[in-house]
Amino acid sequence: MIDKKYSTYQNPLIDRYCSKDMSYIFSPQFKFSTWRKLWVALAEGEKELGINITDEQIEELKANIYNINFDEARKIEKEVRHDVMSHVKAYGLQCDSAKGIIHLGATSAYVGDNTDVIQMDEALKLIRIKLVNLINNLREFALKYKDVPTLGFTHFQAAQLTTVGKRATLWAQDLILDLEDINYRIDNMKLRGVKGTTGTQASFLSLFEGDHEKVKELNKLVCEKMGYKSSYAVSGQTYTRKLDYQVLSVLSGIAQSMHKMTNDIRLLQSLKEIEEPFEKNQIGSSAMAYKRNPMRSERIASLSKYIIAESISPALVQATQWLERSLDDSANKRLSIPQAFMAADAIIEIGINVTNGLVVYENMINKHINEELPFMATENILMEAVKRGGDRQELHEIIREYSMQAAYRVKQEGKDNNLIELIINDDSFKMSREEILSVMDPKNFIGRAPEQVVEFVKEYLDPAIEEFKEQIGMTIDLHV
Repeated sequence: MIDKKYSTYQNPLIDRYCSKDMSYIFSPQFKFSTWRKLWVALAEGEKELGINITDEQIEELKANIYNINFDEARKIEKEVRHDVMSHVKAYGLQCDSAKGIIHLGATSAYVGDNTDVIQMDEALKLIRIKLVNLINNLREFALKYKDVPTLGFTHFQAAQLTTVGKRATLWAQDLILDLEDINYRIDNMKLRGVKGTTGTQASFLSLFEGDHEKVKELNKLVCEKMGYKSSYAVSGQTYTRKLDYQVLSVLSGIAQSMHKMTNDIRLLQSLKEIEEPFEKNQIGSSAMAYKRNPMRSERIASLSKYIIAESISPALVQATQWLERSLDDSANKRLSIPQAFMAADAIIEIGINVTNGLVVYENMINKHINEELPFMATENILMEAVKRGGDRQELHEIIREYSMQAAYRVKQEGKDNNLIELIINDDSFKMSREEILSVMDPKNFIGRAPEQVVEFVKEYLDPAIEEFKEQIGMTIDLHV
């Protein structure tokens, strides 16, 4: 027996990945109640400027903002083939006295475009809170491990030492740049406003019998009633689709940062130095029972690729719009914008989960340091030996020969690195075992990494987090 519930495609962004809060912002309930709020704001503004609209009509409209008759709207749309008019008529069925003044002077883009802006704005604010929580997790991690030396890697080859905490600041710095982009975009978000069919406000000029100042004031009033300081100065029928590209570019930036961070975690997990959370009953592989795959980081990487690719859609839409508007943006926007936000919401939530439970294996880190540090320490040993009267050129040649022997022993014979033992046993260096080993302390090779962590946290992370300190402490349980 086939269960019909599972016989149609289910969007994994909703079923598996994104939060209910983000899903709600792009839900029909949120969308169409926002349309109704915009119709109320328009009616209120028109009434205040002298149009014959009563308080009773406005109260009737307000009483039904959230009481949306979806079935009626759907039935009407099948007949009229127009989504906005179907909801105008459906709203009118609930507001008998006000039905004649709903959408007065407006075009479809009045509710459609202004709602799109509001949805993106609300979604960015939700993303921001979660991003700040993720940054705070990295802040705590960086401070905890600021003094713990670890191999640095360039080209994924062992390089000079850094610290575990310093590496985390590199991840946090990318996310701080993303947070700055979000803040800028939120602070500068504008509505389309009340602009009319082709952006000329001709219908409203007619409504107010040629009074330009009232038309301008109506636009201002509606923006204020909806919580915005202003609208775009000019528009065609729609706001410029460049805004959609700018917003999704912010999400793409977050995806790039998250992908980079989790690539690093996956590499370090392969080295057994750091591990993302792995639950007691979690299965890493259906065949290899011993495996502990970095599933969370891989999911972030996968969804990040999707977001980066999705951000191209609004760029193509903006580039190919015709004159005052064409409708080849609509279907694209319905898909690209909500789904990019849902995927971005998911990767940040998973990132919070990962950074809440990162495990650091210091013994394994030290093992890797000890395998490579002898080569890195030779310059310091050389300088110290020269201070004691040694000949730099002779000692350099000795170190070069010993380094070749040790490298052969490690690579060809699979043995430990005995370079330091070779140097200790050579009287040419005029240094005791203790003196040479003291040079080998990994903390001698981390430079200002611990100080950089503290300075970065104080100058950049703390100010960014301070504004949202009441909303810090978020924990995330993954859906699957």
